[in-house]
Amino acid sequence: MDRTSKLRILVLGYIVRRPLGGGTWPTLQYTLGLKQLGHDVYFLEDSEDYPCCYDPSRHITDENPTFGLAYAADVFNRTGLGSCWAYHDAHKQQWHGPCKDRINEICSTADLLLNIANLNTIRPWLADVPHRAYIDIDPAFEQIRQITDRDRRSRARRHTAFFTIGENIARGTARVPDDGIPWQSTRNPVVLDCWPVTPAPRTGKFSTVMLWDSYPARDLGEFHFGMKSESFGPYLDLPDRVDAVMEMALGGPTAPRRELAEKGWSILDPLLPTKDPWTYQQYIQESRAEFTVAKHGYVVSNCGWFSERSANYLASGRPVITQETGFSEWLPAGEGVLSFSSREEALEAIHRLDSDFDHHCRRAREVAKEYFDSHRLLSRLVDLAMEKTWRIDA
Repeated sequence: MDRTSKLRILVLGYIVRRPLGGGTWPTLQYTLGLKQLGHDVYFLEDSEDYPCCYDPSRHITDENPTFGLAYAADVFNRTGLGSCWAYHDAHKQQWHGPCKDRINEICSTADLLLNIANLNTIRPWLADVPHRAYIDIDPAFEQIRQITDRDRRSRARRHTAFFTIGENIARGTARVPDDGIPWQSTRNPVVLDCWPVTPAPRTGKFSTVMLWDSYPARDLGEFHFGMKSESFGPYLDLPDRVDAVMEMALGGPTAPRRELAEKGWSILDPLLPTKDPWTYQQYIQESRAEFTVAKHGYVVSNCGWFSERSANYLASGRPVITQETGFSEWLPAGEGVLSFSSREEALEAIHRLDSDFDHHCRRAREVAKEYFDSHRLLSRLVDLAMEKTWRIDA
């Protein structure tokens, strides 16, 4: 495909139903990045057929999208996408948003749709879009779902191209069950213009935003893939061993907040930094660097996963110290990004960062430009999605 061609592209994401800053950025950067490439881009979201609209003001999940609709309108207006989105409320068979009266025309003339995390049903008005890309952002776990969940497999079959951010799955070096899907590699795009470098506080905190248990662990035969709760044990006493503030904006009802605080961790309510995309960005900018563990399943599978959140830290000129998932097979670690597989390696990475902090900050932005620039990644993604139509078995 000629990269200069202007396509009509639909981005299917998760903003109205999950109106939180950290979760908004992944979808937003796909939409903004494609627009910057010159494409005619629309964001569409579907309510699904079950209650899944989270309202942080009421701390409940139900069928009411009122909070999320207002949140989405503000986000899209502030990012220049105010006229380019719509939300389908399947419970009331009603469309919302500025494009609500153009849905048939928009969908019938679309060239490509990107279904991020397969969180949106391919409804009849989307079924005839000629190129439909499925983007897996939860590698290892998604492959087990494809094998064990018939409905998930059926949803996947409605797509014509398949991408995963588990880069080692496409490389053939991951330890995951074979689900028979022809996965191609992609990465989380970062719109660099949206993430300016700001001076990093040399004595600031190490921080991250995380869920302790996102959902139950997944098992299939010899494969057991757990959550971050199963990764964290060796690093519990880290704050006592370093001269730095170690902070987590920590979500999840099972998180042992008292125990973590007793071990020296600073625990923050995650709704504070994730109120919207800009409070989330400010939280990153106020940090010295990121320290984070990965889901146990990402680690043991060697899938090559690298966090979209961590990519945003890098783009902001903030170094990242993160648990190895096999990503060093494609992303060199040692400058800007420092990986670890044990407590001793984590401590060494912190000391290395301290010894040449300014250099690691410069390298962080350079790594973001080289490996996560939305212009490069989304150009490749669009080319591959338009190039060939794949079919998968039932």
